[in-house]
Amino acid sequence: MHFKYGYGKTFREFDIDEKNIIAELGQNSVEIGLTGADEVRRALHEPIGTGRLSTLVKPGEKIVIVTSDVTRPMPSKLVLPLIIEELLAAGVSYGNITIVFGLGSHRKHTDEEKKYLVGDEIYSRIKCVDSDVTRCRMLGTTSRGTPAEIFDIVADADRRICLGNIEYHYFAGYSGGAKAIMPGVSTRAAIQANHSAMVKEAARAGAIDDNPVRQDIDEVVEFVPIDFILNVVLDENKKIIKAVAGHQILAHREGCKFLDGLYKVAIPGRADIVITTPGGYPKDINLYQAQKALDNAKHAVRDGGIIILMASCNEGFGEEVFEKWINASTSPDDLIEKIGRNFELGGHKAAAIALVEKKAGIFIVSDLPEAKAEKLYMKPFYTMQEALDKAFEEMGQDAGVLLMPHGGSTLPVVSV
Repeated sequence: MHFKYGYGKTFREFDIDEKNIIAELGQNSVEIGLTGADEVRRALHEPIGTGRLSTLVKPGEKIVIVTSDVTRPMPSKLVLPLIIEELLAAGVSYGNITIVFGLGSHRKHTDEEKKYLVGDEIYSRIKCVDSDVTRCRMLGTTSRGTPAEIFDIVADADRRICLGNIEYHYFAGYSGGAKAIMPGVSTRAAIQANHSAMVKEAARAGAIDDNPVRQDIDEVVEFVPIDFILNVVLDENKKIIKAVAGHQILAHREGCKFLDGLYKVAIPGRADIVITTPGGYPKDINLYQAQKALDNAKHAVRDGGIIILMASCNEGFGEEVFEKWINASTSPDDLIEKIGRNFELGGHKAAAIALVEKKAGIFIVSDLPEAKAEKLYMKPFYTMQEALDKAFEEMGQDAGVLLMPHGGSTLPVVSV
């Protein structure tokens, strides 16, 4: 069988004997109504738990719209005009609107990236800024000890609107909702405090009500209320097939339910070999982002099996602390032991990869130099065929293969 999967802004192609293939995991069949801008407009007209956005804001108020950075597939360019349409209908002027890109711990954007995210017209009319960890205000502390240190433009706004896409997150359960605030516009120290709960068993993909990381995220919002959210669920082609709007908890949870129906995929058992990929740009821009596809794949591979991660990673590791932890480590066990006694944001992803490596071998097909991949205890390959040949050599020619062409989105669940 022939496969063609996203890789950076291009594709990689490969073949596997049909007898070895257990399944190619894709989205489940769900009932889909409107799509794209039509679905976003429907959600805005039918908010969950709040009134229409146009009824919540008043002329003269300072409005902040927090949206995702370039590493996320959130289609801000499509959604923002419809949000702004609602604001203008309420008498809000362009000059009182600011769009903030929630960087979290990610790098700053270039001007061209900002323009790409929002479109030329919005960029020319509305102030668009990156969140800045050096300009944060301390607003309080959660019951778990996380400081609510928020970018001042967001903290000082009269109204806060948060945009995002909902997908599985390997320890916060799901993206979207209040994640636009924490970690989106929070300090590194605050993010580190929140993320330190990732080591707890309940902090896992697809878990929300008992997830300590998500509970803490939602508590941060008590200090910096969100007035309205617009979250979307994307299909495998990054097309909007569901939008939810309104209350930051009620609307978000409705979106999570839809995601479960779409991307919680039953598998008959765990495979000898799992092929996973984030699906191309921007999700495989660096290893820091591509790790999510690797983490979901751990639910599909048997103990002692092999995961082949196909990800361009043309920007390398993608985060300074992540890279520091990798370079300073001596083994996967070393990374796991260090995160247990000295949690550090950035290092947490290195430890998360190490936890997968304790379960299965990892081959990586990427643009990373061999030495970088090997330093992370992965076997590097430049073609899928080389990686597959080696995997079958190690696992046997009858090895069963599961494929995850959208590994960051798909959550395999063994059917009982």
